[in-house]
Formats: sequence, structure tokens, C-alpha cells
Amino acid sequence: MNLKRFAALTKAGIQESLQYRLGTAVTLFSNLIYLALVYFLWKAIYASSGKDVVRGMTFEDTMIYLILATALFNFLEQFIVWDMSRSIQSGKIILDLLKPMKYRIYTFWSYSGAHVVQFFLTFTPTFIIVCLLTGGAIHIGVNLLFFVLSTVLALVVNFNIEMLVATLCLYTESTWGINIVKETIVLLLSGVSIPLAFFPETIRGIVSILPFRAVYDIPLTILLQKNGADQLSGLLPMLGMQLCWVVILTIAGNLFFNHAVRKITVNGG
Repeated sequence: MNLKRFAALTKAGIQESLQYRLGTAVTLFSNLIYLALVYFLWKAIYASSGKDVVRGMTFEDTMIYLILATALFNFLEQFIVWDMSRSIQSGKIILDLLKPMKYRIYTFWSYSGAHVVQFFLTFTPTFIIVCLLTGGAIHIGVNLLFFVLSTVLALVVNFNIEMLVATLCLYTESTWGINIVKETIVLLLSGVSIPLAFFPETIRGIVSILPFRAVYDIPLTILLQKNGADQLSGLLPMLGMQLCWVVILTIAGNLFFNHAVRKITVNGG
């Protein structure tokens, strides 16, 4: 059964991730340094503005958003482009394509174990610490359930964006520059680096309909919603937008990959 195959890939991914504990520790340490820089940067921004509330967000709101965005980024981060590029250059991709499972499905589930590890080692502890330090600033209720669903959809959207860029490797064999551009765009337009509330109105209107927002901003917006009826009424449109991008990007990704794989060339032709 496919479920057994998926479970086996997830288990293998968890075991592989746990073998690199030092790498995880280094990542956590670098994140602490990054968050310290973010704290002092936004502290200076709010101090220079002379206001307690900027674009509808207090300093505490901004820091909660950015800390959780960083944790969510570590949880959802994938290295599909780098891995696929190396597979093409080494010729390993031929063996992957011959596996009794579609390449895109195999790739998705091969990363599932790493996501499980990162969820428990990075996002969950960060979320608990933020809840404790902010004294209940994050409302825990039905929004948490919607957040879990939204995060699953975000994971699929992010995977499809990664695969679209990775598929370019079949044409270029090296996508270092393209991937750097992709990462910059995603980090900027998804809300990880700057909350989308701080964008100018016109730009925010454009960004709000792009798929990048569906990766980080929508899950975080849902998580930080209060549990009133008015607030929860806006959750379904956001989830609907994520679902639409899941369908669009999955179809586009499959069509692009199926066309590109016919033109694959590795060492020797």
C-alpha cells in the first residue's frame, strides 16, 4: 500500500535528520542571533516612528509575528532545488526516476521526516516559549486547529514552488542564481522578513493574491487571530485561497515536470 511506503519514507527522513543533531543545534543558534538582530532593528523602527502602533501592529505584535515566522520557516524549509541539481549533475536522478513511485510524490514524502523533526525541535518549543513570555497574547482555541490545516496547505504550496524552480535544473543543470532569486522573493513577499501589514497599500493588494503569502503569512494570520465570531469568519477565504494555489501549482508543476523530464540530460548525454 502507498501508505506504508509514505510511512517508510517519513521514518527514514526522521532517522536521517536525527543523525545531524549538530547541524540542528547550529541552526538554532544562528536563529537566536538573527532574532536578536530583528529585535533591535524593529525596536529602532518603532522608536523612530514615535508611535506605539504602526500599521495596526504594536512592537509586541510585530515581534511575535516575526519570531513565529522564523520558526515556521525552519519547519517548512526544503532544499529540493539543491538536491535535484546535484542529482542531475551526478546522474543519480535516473535511478530516482526509475523508482516505483512518481518522482514528485517520492520527493515530497522524502522530506516529510525532516518536517516532523523540525516541527518538534523548532516550531513547537518556540511557540510554547512565546505563549509563556507574552502572557497569553496568543489566543488558544479553534484558531489553532485552523492553523494546523493551513500549515499543511502551506507545506504543499511551498513544495510546489520549490519543485517548479527545481524542474528548471532539467534545462540548466545548475540553478544557483535562480534559487537565490526565488528564496529572496519568497522571504520578502511571504511575510517572513517583513510583515505584510507594513507594505504600501497598492503593493500589499498585489502580494495578497500571490502564492507566496499562502506559505507563511496566512498560517500566521490565522494563528494570531482572536476567537471572536468576526475574526473567525475571515478564516475560510484564506484557507480557500491556499487550496486554490495548491490545485493550481500542483497541476502546473506536474505538467511542467512531465514535459521537462523528456529533455533530461546527465553526464554522458
